[in-house]
Amino acid sequence: MRRPYFILDVFTDEPFAGNPLAVVRDCNDLDDARMQTIAAEFNLSETVFLQSPRDPVNTARARIFTPKRELPFAGHPTVGAAVLIGLTQAQSMLAARPVDVVLEEGVGEVRCTVRKVEGRATRATFALPRLPASAGEPPSREALARALSLNEEDIGFEGHASSVWSAGVGFTFVPLASRDALTRARPDIAHWDAIGPPDHPAVYAYARETFDPARHVSARMFAPSLGIAEDPATGSAAAAFAGVCMACEKPADGTHVVVIEQGYDMGRPSQIALTLHVEGGALMGAEIGGGAVIVAEGVIEA
Repeated sequence: MRRPYFILDVFTDEPFAGNPLAVVRDCNDLDDARMQTIAAEFNLSETVFLQSPRDPVNTARARIFTPKRELPFAGHPTVGAAVLIGLTQAQSMLAARPVDVVLEEGVGEVRCTVRKVEGRATRATFALPRLPASAGEPPSREALARALSLNEEDIGFEGHASSVWSAGVGFTFVPLASRDALTRARPDIAHWDAIGPPDHPAVYAYARETFDPARHVSARMFAPSLGIAEDPATGSAAAAFAGVCMACEKPADGTHVVVIEQGYDMGRPSQIALTLHVEGGALMGAEIGGGAVIVAEGVIEA
């Protein structure tokens, strides 16, 4: 069967930057094995398969696959799928006002708002379907340094120490003392087995120093055992990073926007906006947002 697909660049306002994403339409009759095969064929960090929603009040069901496994939730597939739906199914409405999109993902319903921004790419913001929670203990500083081809003194700064958080997908967060250390980081596969959590062995390394002083954090994400040597922009990690922000920065009550740079070391500059809503010293809600542009479309025999 011939199925339409689109390639979008996500968490960017420009084509050929950000994180590439494949979105395949009309996938109601595809089984898990076939979706996994197609995702491996595209060989992008994630591929989304859109199906009819289980609840007809929602917009679509979104199945998300890396080249090696299905994920219950991911940020750039959520933003990219929402923007695509807005552009292809509600273009006239989108020209006049923001459009709401509800995606059914493995983590639950994900509520998105898609809007056109004058002079910029179409953008989408989604509310975290699950607030971040601590997800175990990180490996030792020594083990993390070996796994990232760094020195132990490269790890940690100010009040930040390594930690494990999840907002649907778990990541080991590793603070690095400088942008230079972030640039030097390289996964050492011989020592990668030390990385946890076991169900999602991915590392999100970050530093305070950024290329643009108006932004707040620079980051890289490595998940070689998932078929992702490095990811240009990782919304699910940014969602879990809200937990790091709360634990290490202890922001005052109010709304705070953290802009994360990612992908610069890959030549795929990306910007992810993380918004925190803090009340009584606790995180009450958070959103992830960014732009997306369609760069290609076609059909796949599947």
